[in-house]
Amino acid sequence: MSQSTTLLEFHDVTKYFPIKKGILQRTVGNIKAVDGVNLKIKKGETIGIVGESGCGKSTVGRTMIRLYEPTRGKIIFKGQDISHLSESQLRNRIRKDIQMVFQDPFASLNPRKNLRSIIKEPLDTHHLFSAKERIEKVESLLDKVGLNPLLMNRYPHEFSGGQRQRIGIARALALNPELIIADEPVSALDVSIQAQIINLMQDLQEEFGLTYLFISHDLSVVKHISDRVGVMYLGKLMELADKDDLYSQPKHPYTDALLSSVPVLRNKGLMRERIVLQGDLPSPASPPSGCVFHTRCPVATEVCTKIIPEFKEIHKNHYVACHLYT
Repeated sequence: MSQSTTLLEFHDVTKYFPIKKGILQRTVGNIKAVDGVNLKIKKGETIGIVGESGCGKSTVGRTMIRLYEPTRGKIIFKGQDISHLSESQLRNRIRKDIQMVFQDPFASLNPRKNLRSIIKEPLDTHHLFSAKERIEKVESLLDKVGLNPLLMNRYPHEFSGGQRQRIGIARALALNPELIIADEPVSALDVSIQAQIINLMQDLQEEFGLTYLFISHDLSVVKHISDRVGVMYLGKLMELADKDDLYSQPKHPYTDALLSSVPVLRNKGLMRERIVLQGDLPSPASPPSGCVFHTRCPVATEVCTKIIPEFKEIHKNHYVACHLYT
């Protein structure tokens, strides 16, 4: 499938969560979870989003699928602005095309429903196929994700974590979506099971022509599955590039520090020196002025404390928000 067609775009998307206090629950501030993110996802690619806990990467995914309402900005899906569609409009036009695989396979499945009901539910909701065809679809999906269709009458508690995540993937595939948002889909699994799920997702992508937004804090997993990788810090996208370019030649000081935490053995020696960031991650309720990373950046200058750097292309397909490249 061609990767030249843009499937989804973020234009200055912002998501703030209000901080409320007192008996009257007055708004006294905002958690700036996502703050002015610009992003394009091409059809057929996998774009990875990485960053520390609390950086806003999961909020990006949930805002993309409109589980969260954007505070500002536009979300364009297949040329249509979906930022302010009503729930009924989303259900009729968008929900079938964008699906999500959640982080916790133990919490994302209804324990009172068996596999047949869980996977068939999207088909029931959208009134697709006859009753017999829905059962056949469930059997086919279970087979696709490596589970025996004869198990469809069992309940989630009867399966391991890896098997439950396969069930979640089967449910996401039920409506033949174009885009799947995978929010930390393997972080709760053992390492050996992680590899199986990642390989399964790659096989399904090739078979069904899927596009993935893959959210993770694990740099090694993201490198394995992604075509491009975006790095987030405190609600902002700091760097975005092809994975080989980003991992071999990171341009942003924060990306460099993140990658330095991953040991790489070459010629029996560690090639990358560990960069230890000073200070704590600032609160998203009160982010620093200027570049949000300047309080921990080893190369920050005075301009970094005052002016927000522009997120711009410094090389072909390599975007950075840093004053070092102004």
